[in-house]
Amino acid sequence: MVKAVLFDLDNTLIDFMKMKRSSVSGAVKAMINAGLRLNQMKAEKLMYSLYDKYGIEYGKIFQKFLEKAGGIDYKILASGIVAYRKVQLGFLEPYPRVIPTLLKLKQKGLKLAIVSDAPRLKAWMRLTELGIADFFEVVVAFGDVAERKPSRLPFEKALKQLRLKPSDVLMVGDNLSRDILGAKKLGMKTCFAKYGALSSGKIKSDFVINKFEEILRICKHSSYDLS
Repeated sequence: MVKAVLFDLDNTLIDFMKMKRSSVSGAVKAMINAGLRLNQMKAEKLMYSLYDKYGIEYGKIFQKFLEKAGGIDYKILASGIVAYRKVQLGFLEPYPRVIPTLLKLKQKGLKLAIVSDAPRLKAWMRLTELGIADFFEVVVAFGDVAERKPSRLPFEKALKQLRLKPSDVLMVGDNLSRDILGAKKLGMKTCFAKYGALSSGKIKSDFVINKFEEILRICKHSSYDLS
């Protein structure tokens, strides 16, 4: 009997990589206009190589970037950060039908929760900026526990706060090796958000959706029995 739906955040509720690509492009353009001596293509390639090394959420990526590009110039640094934030706000939006779908799930009496690898403050800022924070009874982000998915710890914390057993929860996520594998370890039912996935793999989920609203089809039975 499913009583709650647990969601990943980035690339499941939010088109995170679209936002990231647009923000990086805008930041690089602004830094070039401020005096950076790299062309757009080479600068973006360097930026993404640093994201690969330090993590996609690394907070001092522009400082590392300028160190690699010849040294920190604070005019260029400020230009990049300001442009990044402006573009980010413009592109920060949920996937189509996320808000009405979450509303329908709540109306069905299901509890909703988040388990994200994003830093705690960034996760809450995204949820708040999108106006969807109040949909979720529980939000577990990196910082609430010391490990990222597929570790059991973030999932266990969410279950504890929801006061539910793993068999009561459906996990929805875009990453097979983190979201789906981590939830399966505990015995949750799993749903692969294929629309947001950056790669595929051999790990099998119980369900697959190509649009966010298809979660309603999975939860359509009055009993919510997904066994």
